[in-house]
Amino acid sequence: MHKITDAIRIQIPRTDEMEHSAPLFLTSSFCYDNAEEMRASFADETDNNIYSRFSNPNVKEFADKMCALEGAEAAYATSTGMSAVTGSFLALMKQGDHLLSCSAIFGSTHTVITKYLPKFGIEYSYVPATDMSVWEQAIRPNTKMIYLETPTNPGLDIIDLEFVGKLAKKHNLILNVDNCFATPVAQRPIEYGADLVTHSATKWLDGQGRVLGGVVAGRKDLINEIYLFSRSTGPALSPFNAWILSKSLETLDVRMERHASNALYIAQQLEGHQKTTSLRYPFLDSHPQNKIAVKQMANGGGIVCFELKGGLAAGRKFLDSLKMLSLTANLGDTRSIASHPASTTHAKLSEEDRRAVNITPGLIRISVGLEHKQDILDDISQALDQC
Repeated sequence: MHKITDAIRIQIPRTDEMEHSAPLFLTSSFCYDNAEEMRASFADETDNNIYSRFSNPNVKEFADKMCALEGAEAAYATSTGMSAVTGSFLALMKQGDHLLSCSAIFGSTHTVITKYLPKFGIEYSYVPATDMSVWEQAIRPNTKMIYLETPTNPGLDIIDLEFVGKLAKKHNLILNVDNCFATPVAQRPIEYGADLVTHSATKWLDGQGRVLGGVVAGRKDLINEIYLFSRSTGPALSPFNAWILSKSLETLDVRMERHASNALYIAQQLEGHQKTTSLRYPFLDSHPQNKIAVKQMANGGGIVCFELKGGLAAGRKFLDSLKMLSLTANLGDTRSIASHPASTTHAKLSEEDRRAVNITPGLIRISVGLEHKQDILDDISQALDQC
């Protein structure tokens, strides 16, 4: 069965009520018929639910759908995207290990890698996202994992997954790919050798700005370690949020088709605008890694970014001039969102670190929504005219 059909039809068993839509299991714990069944459950001799920090039917349904979409053996859902990322690090690396990461990553991920992993004795180093010539040189004898985003946040660099997949296999490293921007509708990193795929489900997977959530999908043995770590440390996804996210996956394909087509239209119409110095969208021929994007992605995603000529002052003027687009700390919503990465999502990075990954004072990131494409374009255009 096609993965899109699986995302709609995978469902936990019906109750005696024969409901069409899966019910909510808002319970902290689960009961047993007798002492032996309870003992066997706690001894992991059964698949029975024990406690919703460990497992819950609604969470299982969401995780099973993500397995189908990503082509993964197993998945574990978490309370947020950052708990998914952090759990994938701490469950699988130990003191003395080394993490190799692309330098262009989400600001909070950068903080975890640079501030908190060293407290646990885990070393790290960064490599330029698109300079494949230096990746292998950066691998050390104690390297345990390669971590990357593609497309990167917010600059939309595209990393060649086939290249990195072969590199990880050659050196027997865990390849961990943040697939948040592309979603499994556009890109399946496991097909290129990824061992783990992480998501902030808060973004496109939910798609309506309602709930927080995260998920890690991939090899069964690795996911089991993440599960054991997370069930003890506590970043469990709530049953209600899992129920929402599972429903959201049923429309992911059609939503992303509209997001991507709107984004491509916006990018085509704004490319070369007199108020910008550059514009990026993966499926534009002008994108530096367009050929790689077309090879590994089914569409270019829903993010467009551009650099304003007037720098920080122009960026603030642009945001203040928008009439329809939202200014909010999120992306992947039905409603289009504009943000200024240098002062928001990546504000904790030093100016030098931001410059190194092309986050300039005038960079604007647009999360293109599901409104009519002309309305989105008209609002962006009139705001650009004010800069």
